[in-house]
Amino acid sequence: MAYLSSEKINELEIKANEIRQSIIEMLIEAGSGHTAGALGMADIFTLFYFHILKHDPENPLWVDRDRLVLSNGHICPVLYASMAHAGYFPIEELKTLRKFGSRLQGHPHREYLSFMETSSGPLGSGLSQSVGMALADRIDKKDKEKFIYCLMSDGELNEGNSWEAVMLAGKNKLQNLIVVIDRNNIQIDGNTEDVMPLEPLMAKWRAFNWKVMQVFGHDFKKLNEKIEIAQEYENGPTVIIAHTTPGKGVKEFEDDYNWHGKAPNKEEGKMALNELKVESIKLKE
Repeated sequence: MAYLSSEKINELEIKANEIRQSIIEMLIEAGSGHTAGALGMADIFTLFYFHILKHDPENPLWVDRDRLVLSNGHICPVLYASMAHAGYFPIEELKTLRKFGSRLQGHPHREYLSFMETSSGPLGSGLSQSVGMALADRIDKKDKEKFIYCLMSDGELNEGNSWEAVMLAGKNKLQNLIVVIDRNNIQIDGNTEDVMPLEPLMAKWRAFNWKVMQVFGHDFKKLNEKIEIAQEYENGPTVIIAHTTPGKGVKEFEDDYNWHGKAPNKEEGKMALNELKVESIKLKE
């Protein structure tokens, strides 16, 4: 993985801001969708699509590409925006989100966008799919040449299916499987620790033979360093618990679980875009 210079970090910050603006524009146009998680994960998606992933938007089904699996499909606006900005499809298409006949469904649907790695929606399924991909890579003797990255929410760890996959991956020591958990502490009904406590989260993953790390999810340098450590680890799968701010970039949305599953109206969206554009000017100075 290439060195992450200060100049590159600034480029990533600018791109993440652009992606956040696209997310808001999409949600305003759709009139529905998930705001908090999509904004909160924009930095992580930006780092993957513009620095970490081995991929080729002009040859999206390249057999030796890395795989990025979005398990919590409801935050798909950030996936769509990242892929569009990376060149997989026109940015203008983003405004068709959730519209009848659109390729950009409310949850990712591989029948409409064949270059997405999975369809997602039922929470807890993405890690099981990723484990299957990693096992296939081992059979094909490709597990030292490419990586499977599974991006998950903390709330979906309430699903038993997630822990079945955690056990299987740990048992098989799937070294090319790297999970990033969006630890934003919210879900649709409130704070995760009120709805269904997850702590001690790091200890739980370690108990299933995973390498466990944590990081501030908006620090490009630190997150990149953790990914590099995970890529070099050979004794099993790795999970990185990324502490993020839901609604990141729009102060009125930040850390408020009520924005988990609703979209801004036109007035709220205009306010959010203005705030993001002001930040964009600062980043470019």
